[in-house]
Amino acid sequence: MEDERIIVRPAIPADVVFAGVIIDEMESSAIARGSGISKRSAASLIEKIDAGKAIIAITENGEWVGFSYIECWDNGKFVSNSGLIVSPKHRNNGIASLIKTQIFELSRSKYPAAKVFSITSGLAIMKMNTKLGFEPVTYAEVARETQFWEGCKSCVNYDVLQSKNRCNCLCTAMLFDPQLN
Repeated sequence: MEDERIIVRPAIPADVVFAGVIIDEMESSAIARGSGISKRSAASLIEKIDAGKAIIAITENGEWVGFSYIECWDNGKFVSNSGLIVSPKHRNNGIASLIKTQIFELSRSKYPAAKVFSITSGLAIMKMNTKLGFEPVTYAEVARETQFWEGCKSCVNYDVLQSKNRCNCLCTAMLFDPQLN
């Protein structure tokens, strides 16, 4: 990687231009890893950006580097940290950790009483979550809202989730409870 400075910050409306490349990278990365992913639409990412619910990383020259967003569930009881992705060109340089820390801080500032959760199959994300105080939990301890689980329909592992009555799948659920931390 060049010595170009990378800026990690809250996404702004002008960042919607990156929505297409972000969703394409999310999908191609999941395929390359052989893992499932809940597919997002460009419109859903644009909605998160416009609502101030996203963190983006870009180079000082305006090239997209990474992204993540949050969503509130169960009437504010839970907040999910979702969609963390880094451009292949910029991986293994600590960018994901910077984004993860900022998305977690955004979750805590917007929804201070909410439990923050993340569902992932990635070891790197699990390690980042652990450093932030997340602990592995059962699926019963995270959002119960049907719409959250409907997002899993596009995942290649959706049949596994359904066969287990949404009690578990191949992903690990991790939770940060502000009352315990």
